Amino acid sequence: MITIADIEAARERIAGGVYFSPCVESIPLSQLTGAHIFCKLDYLQRTGSFKERGARNALLKLSPEQRKRGVIAASAGNHAQGIAYHGSLLGIPTVVVMPKFAALIKVTNCRQLGAAVVLHGNDVGEARKHAVMLAERDGLTFIHPFDNADVMAGQGTMALEILEQTPDLDAIVVPVGGGGLLSGVGTVMRAKKPGVHVVGVEPEHAPCLVAALAAGHPVPVPLLSTLADGLAVPQVGALPFAVLRRVVDQVVTVDEASIALAILRLIELEKSVVEGAGATPLAAFLAGKLDALKGKTVVLALCGGNIDLTMLDRVIETGLVADGRLSRFTVSISDRPGGLARLAEIIAAAGASIKEIVHDRAFSGPDLSAVRVVCVVETTGHDHVKALHAALADAGVAVVDGVVSR
Repeated sequence: MITIADIEAARERIAGGVYFSPCVESIPLSQLTGAHIFCKLDYLQRTGSFKERGARNALLKLSPEQRKRGVIAASAGNHAQGIAYHGSLLGIPTVVVMPKFAALIKVTNCRQLGAAVVLHGNDVGEARKHAVMLAERDGLTFIHPFDNADVMAGQGTMALEILEQTPDLDAIVVPVGGGGLLSGVGTVMRAKKPGVHVVGVEPEHAPCLVAALAAGHPVPVPLLSTLADGLAVPQVGALPFAVLRRVVDQVVTVDEASIALAILRLIELEKSVVEGAGATPLAAFLAGKLDALKGKTVVLALCGGNIDLTMLDRVIETGLVADGRLSRFTVSISDRPGGLARLAEIIAAAGASIKEIVHDRAFSGPDLSAVRVVCVVETTGHDHVKALHAALADAGVAVVDGVVSR
């Protein structure tokens, strides 16, 4: 268990080594959600996530002998980078074990930050088992990414800053993976401002805290691919769960479309590039899971910005589809001269912009005078899509496969 004293001591310990990130009011997000929104921008940390807080605190708690021997961690990205960076600053040898699928940019970053990188296993669980084995074999100290009291206390320092920056908050919304951050934040709120409504958000594809609360203890859950890969933990930590069951008021899950849409909204409205895990607090509002907080002063913990840039264009497109601003449909038109031009005129008259058109002659059926055309168009929203379909119907153009959207 951690206490408010542990977190206050951690803040003194890491002061000067971790960025005091802004907590700024967002007028556009307030208008979008109906709540008075403030965003804690912890993705502005040197390595792009809040993980630096717990990493530095845990490293500073090591004995001189442990520092000399070095540490080892297992992570697919953010924890590994936090350990590597602060280990380098403090002169502590670091080894990070990363799964073979880890993003190449994160592997490269860890090496550039001074860590020895070991690639092992198909997931973080396998990497962690290997790291524990190496720790025992080589006499290294294993630093768990969330099931570690010093890490939890370090993560909780974010909440101390938030209370100074936004003292009148009514609620705080925090992403949940293993539970280290949420347990630290909840501990601070219960001790300093118990009236604050503490909300945890996790992806529907990795609902480990929801499962643990239902069972009364941590239980493994099957994982599916998720945009919030930083939250893809098969089982909530035992130490965090002992705290979470006392300090959290509400836990919600969010679907993948809402996460993608939240990433898109943050880019457009806040000019902030946030990874899927960091975008889940806003996703919870967009999914209609936090309507009870409308009119309240709410802090969103935007705590990670290490999105894989090779995936960003796909994430944006997924968000546009969820928003009704990118639509795909198939129509049957005449294959005679002028048929395609007439279709383009109808789409243009409806105010939509054609992004892509593909003829599908092979599967258009026995009528050789007709052809199916797959259209991808840019629209302004779901109502605009409906208006476009109505215009096509009025013109006698048959839509044989409707819009692809949430």
